[in-house]
Amino acid sequence: MAKKDYTDLTKEELIELVNKLEGKKKYGLVWDEEKTPEKVVLDCQKKLPILTSVKKNDISTDETEPTHILIEGDNFHSLSVLNYTHSGQIDFIYADPPYNTGARDWKYNNNFVDNTDNFRHSKWLSFMKNRLTLAKSLLTDDGIICVTIDDYEMPRLWLLMEEIFGSDNYLGTAAIRINPGGRKSKRKLAAQHEYALFFSVSNDTKVSKIYVAPESKSHSYKKDENGDWYEERNLRKEGQDSIAKPGAKRYFPIYRNSDTGQISSKIKFNQEILPIDTKGQKRIWRRAEEDIDALADKGDIFYKKTKYGHQLYFKFKGGLKGETPKSFWEDAKYSASEHGTAILDEVLGESDLFPFPKSLYAVEDCIRVGTHKKDAKILDFFAGSGTTGQAVLNLNKEDNGSREFILCTNNENKIAEEVTLQRVNNIIKGYKDVQGLGSNLRYFKTGFIANTKNKDQLRLNITKKCTEMLCLKEGIYNLFKENEDWKIFKYGNKYLAVYYDFASISLEGLKDEMNKLEGEKVLYCFTVNPYGLEIENFDDWENIRLEPIPQKILDVYKRIFKK
Repeated sequence: MAKKDYTDLTKEELIELVNKLEGKKKYGLVWDEEKTPEKVVLDCQKKLPILTSVKKNDISTDETEPTHILIEGDNFHSLSVLNYTHSGQIDFIYADPPYNTGARDWKYNNNFVDNTDNFRHSKWLSFMKNRLTLAKSLLTDDGIICVTIDDYEMPRLWLLMEEIFGSDNYLGTAAIRINPGGRKSKRKLAAQHEYALFFSVSNDTKVSKIYVAPESKSHSYKKDENGDWYEERNLRKEGQDSIAKPGAKRYFPIYRNSDTGQISSKIKFNQEILPIDTKGQKRIWRRAEEDIDALADKGDIFYKKTKYGHQLYFKFKGGLKGETPKSFWEDAKYSASEHGTAILDEVLGESDLFPFPKSLYAVEDCIRVGTHKKDAKILDFFAGSGTTGQAVLNLNKEDNGSREFILCTNNENKIAEEVTLQRVNNIIKGYKDVQGLGSNLRYFKTGFIANTKNKDQLRLNITKKCTEMLCLKEGIYNLFKENEDWKIFKYGNKYLAVYYDFASISLEGLKDEMNKLEGEKVLYCFTVNPYGLEIENFDDWENIRLEPIPQKILDVYKRIFKK
């Protein structure tokens, strides 16, 4: 190939060329991203997503209980709205995307993708990148995302998540045995497992330890006379850093009275025991000399005569607050057929309403690994049958937590209303002879407004349609009072006012209404000024937080949709 001549290029053309060259990827995941752009993304150039409330699908039991969210619609649009309402607020994301097996298990631009599509992997990567990029913006500084996948897209997903979240923020992969019998294949190994990839936003974030009941632990835990759990461990240290080097402080004799059984590091009884292993190697004790007598006085050190001679043991009471999660989850409770399909069928009272639901217990453990507190906000934007919703409700019951979930799913084949919603409803209210767990749920549906070129008209249009988004953002849902120009919503002792027409004299009336109220108050007020509200107009409003609309919404959408 002939060498290109750049001598006739202008300075601006050379700068543009250099920028393109520097922008090229030298290492990482590359795919044909622009071959078939995703329609739901392109649609947002012409229309902007909003939310509408579907009151008939709300579930209310006790206002003091957590309120959860179910959003019906394409999850790209749902995630776009959440980038305004919940930016930086989600503690944990669980995502179970289509696995792109080639078996027509998902659609791209309204067409099923099968194994005859030469751009199957490129379409899937574009589909996932669009959503994972939006999802990252929702996570808190110490937030964690878990994405499940199997062998069909595992290599590409890992690289994609490294690109979006950073390789330093990879927290590990769990191989989960979901199919003990193995997936039958003529050519391949019979796959028993799938993967759960964990990534964080920050490299300071750690996965949480998982509590394991002593009676369930692989080690032999016992209860002492005080009811405390412990495990017998040799006081002599083994393994790494256990060799007694010259002058080692933890190499010293411990004495035992063979008649009374008394143990001491200071009183020289008739039995002397040193930390020497079965091969005669000098090692060190697990505890310092100053700790020995205190442990002995509490009865936490005891003697055994074994075939290897005199041995001292101690009561190990650690390991009960939690264990670092392992990378191989093989317990029978992770079987998708027994604890996914069977549980869903039991809750709904029907069979075959949703294919391949996850094991409830696998999702519960993923949440345990990825969250650090009992009031975590948890998002699942591939909600499907609603397993994540049931898992969150179960965990709240287990530890009296107040976790909240946000589920996003489309309504293809009426999944959202007849499966996801119905499952959550039955778990909250109860079904058959199973008592309900309580809680509340708000149901929203994505909608759109035209993205008109007239900026002032666009501001007016989105202001009229953004009320439900503001309710979701503030967590205040119940209509309290309204007129043509404003609405007031109430939830507990919190109040949200939305004012739609700054030129109207009814702003004074709204002020009077809000000043009567006691509690936490916020006013969202329409303004054509993109930089905010004129504060002097609100000097005599009492204890109220001011928020302008709709500019902050438009700023989020401009960032996402590039227009």
